[in-house]
Amino acid sequence: MNLLISPLVAKKLKSPYGVALFISLLCIGLFFIHQDTLLAYRRLEIAQGQWWRLITGNLLHTNDWHLAMNLAGLWAILLLHKQHYSSIGLLLLLLVLCLLQGLGLYLFFPTLLGYVGLSGVLHGLFSYGVIQDCRVGFKSGYLLLAGVIIKVAYEQIQGASPEVVKLIGARVATEAHLIGLISGLLCAVIIYALQHIKNPV
Repeated sequence: MNLLISPLVAKKLKSPYGVALFISLLCIGLFFIHQDTLLAYRRLEIAQGQWWRLITGNLLHTNDWHLAMNLAGLWAILLLHKQHYSSIGLLLLLLVLCLLQGLGLYLFFPTLLGYVGLSGVLHGLFSYGVIQDCRVGFKSGYLLLAGVIIKVAYEQIQGASPEVVKLIGARVATEAHLIGLISGLLCAVIIYALQHIKNPV
C-alpha cells in the first residue's frame, strides 16, 4: 500500500500543490513563532536598510482568522488556475509578486507605515491566472478579470468590509490589493511578451 501511495504523494509535492503546502506551512510557522518585529513590512525600518521586509511582510498575519482566510484564498486560487503553473513557475511568481507588493507599497503609498498579510499577493496571483484563462480561450476569464477590477476599484472608494476589519483585528490595506492587481497584470504582460519574442507567431 505504501508503495502505491508514496509515488503519488511525491508527485503532488513536486506539483503546484507542493508549493502551496510550503507557503502554507511557512505562514503558519511564522504566525506561531511571532516574528513580526523582525519580518513585518515597516516603512521606517525598510528605509534603514531592512529590505527583506518588502518580501517577508506578506507572509505574516494579524490573527488566526487573517491567516485562515488568506491560506484558504491561496488554495482556492490554485484549484481554479493550477493548469497554468509548474511548481518552479508558481514559486518564482509568488516571490516576484511578494517583492512587487513591498516595492509598490513603499514607492507609492508613503503614508502606509506598516503592513502584514498575503491578500495583496493573492490579488496578484488571481489576476495573473485570469489573464492566462483569457489567453487559452476561457470566456470565464474575462468575467473574473472584470470582477476583480471592479472589486479593487470599489475598495479604493468605499474601503473594505467592516466585517473583515473586525475579523482580522486591523485595517484592511486596500492599497495592497491594488498593488497586487497591478503586479499580477504586469507579470502576465511581461511573460506574454517574453514568450512572444521567443516564439513569434
